[in-house]
Amino acid sequence: MNTTGTSSDGPHQGQPTRYAGAPLRVADAAVVLLHGRGATAVSIFDLFDALSVHGVAYAAPQAQYNRWYPGSFLAPPETNEPELTSALAAVDAAVDDVVAGGVPVERVVVGGFSQGACLAAEYVARTPRRYGGLVVLSSGLVGPEGTAFEHSGDLAGTPVFLGCSDVDPYVPVERVHASRDVFRALGGDVTERIYEGMAHTITDDELAVVADLLVTLVEDAGTTDRRGNGDPDR
Repeated sequence: MNTTGTSSDGPHQGQPTRYAGAPLRVADAAVVLLHGRGATAVSIFDLFDALSVHGVAYAAPQAQYNRWYPGSFLAPPETNEPELTSALAAVDAAVDDVVAGGVPVERVVVGGFSQGACLAAEYVARTPRRYGGLVVLSSGLVGPEGTAFEHSGDLAGTPVFLGCSDVDPYVPVERVHASRDVFRALGGDVTERIYEGMAHTITDDELAVVADLLVTLVEDAGTTDRRGNGDPDR
């Protein structure tokens, strides 16, 4: 596992980003993993340990104080500033680092669990383009009840997976549905799975969905050079 630092511009800048899996220079796909409240960049690797797909690099930025923002994701966004803006910048920096390392953004998955998944959803909704995928586990878009989400742009068919319990104590299922609708309106290829009676956790079924997504990205990369010249041996 490798670690890099970032500049000191906000609460989360200057925190390390940890890397695992394939080196970026030879990776066919990458995942930017975002940990939950009270967790760490190292612990998110443990949660997703089953995703040992050959050819995939994993990057996990670390939040200051092990949280991306202080309040609930259902609170008015301004009450979670400046941490929320700083957290979004940290995700952007991690994605940029992965792309600079040689993995095109079309094969970069952004995802996380709980508070990290809120951040992943918010980042992709605010900066829509064709990603390798978006994975939102036990979470949804940021904003209070009744928020009229007004995101614009084009995800161009980006695979989007939302998984959550129907009785999650932190995430109203209505917010999952609302997030689903936003990502569909943005042009995402959205899959939503609601698990009956599940706790605030990650299931083997969810991990299998993510693993299948990564396998597809790696297989697709095998048909073209990572720089898009169509010659994998070059």
